[in-house]
Amino acid sequence: MTLVSTLSRLGRMMAMVALFTAAAPTFAADNWPSRPIRFVVPFPAGGTADLIGRLISQQLAEVLGQPVVVENRAGAGGNIGAAMVASAAPDGYTLLQGTIGTHGINPTLYRHLNFDPQKDFEPVARISSGTNVLVVNPNVPVKSVQELIALAKKEPGKLMMGSSGSGSSIHMSGELFQYMTGTRFTHVPYRGGAPAMTDLLGGRVQLMFDNSPTAIPHIQKGSLRPLAVTSAKRLPALPNVPTMIEAGVPDYVVSSWSGIFAPAGTPPAIVEKLNQAVATAFRSEKLRARYAEAGIEIEVMTVPEFRTFVQKEIARWATIVKASGASAD
Repeated sequence: MTLVSTLSRLGRMMAMVALFTAAAPTFAADNWPSRPIRFVVPFPAGGTADLIGRLISQQLAEVLGQPVVVENRAGAGGNIGAAMVASAAPDGYTLLQGTIGTHGINPTLYRHLNFDPQKDFEPVARISSGTNVLVVNPNVPVKSVQELIALAKKEPGKLMMGSSGSGSSIHMSGELFQYMTGTRFTHVPYRGGAPAMTDLLGGRVQLMFDNSPTAIPHIQKGSLRPLAVTSAKRLPALPNVPTMIEAGVPDYVVSSWSGIFAPAGTPPAIVEKLNQAVATAFRSEKLRARYAEAGIEIEVMTVPEFRTFVQKEIARWATIVKASGASAD
């Protein structure tokens, strides 16, 4: 075989390799999903993140024609589950339910993260937007935000504030409140909202800025007393509960959110296909009704819109965390 023919044959082989390599992501996207999808919720079962994750996963399974299996990987304010997904294969079969904590607050609150919330993930779709509710155990002798402020200033650090973990929106809602009102609580972080709620109901902690989906049932039963919501407007599910601004804390607004993230390098076609699946899932009247009951809002975003939103949230919370002096390390 001459040198020319050898080089010619080698050239054809390299061209074929390049062709198959270029076509691989498209082929994968065309056939995705062909097996069950693992959906990692980085918080314990029973909390708000878990509730939202299971609601959207059930509807996505119907849209995609494959099971979407929720897997709870709790710990470190959502960082353990996030790190696991960050290192997963970028094939669309391992996804993360990222939150305002993992992809908004934690990048500043934690000095040492073993993942980069922007470089290690592909933002896919926003799946929830909600509010938190400042609730107290009925044994706490306050019936308004101003009465709580007065009590906290009279006995600094005596009131115990539960949270679903350092860096969660529940935690940072409380940190922001203390910073803006000049009060001081003792923060008690838990490994999720469910155990924190158990201790709040039992009186082992006195207050919490809980997510509305898990707070509303207890408020309706009378087992918790609501003082204010953190949104800019009152919740339809809690029409008699004032906003924090109405309760006398100017400019206080916190919106809790969550979304779907894929490992960096996931083919854009798969990311877009999943984004469209979420948009389709939100057309379900059943899902919309469940969201409304829990006080969760739906805001459909395109992939570029969600990416820009996450970038702005990281910058926004960096300012708030630094101003509050809060740290999880």
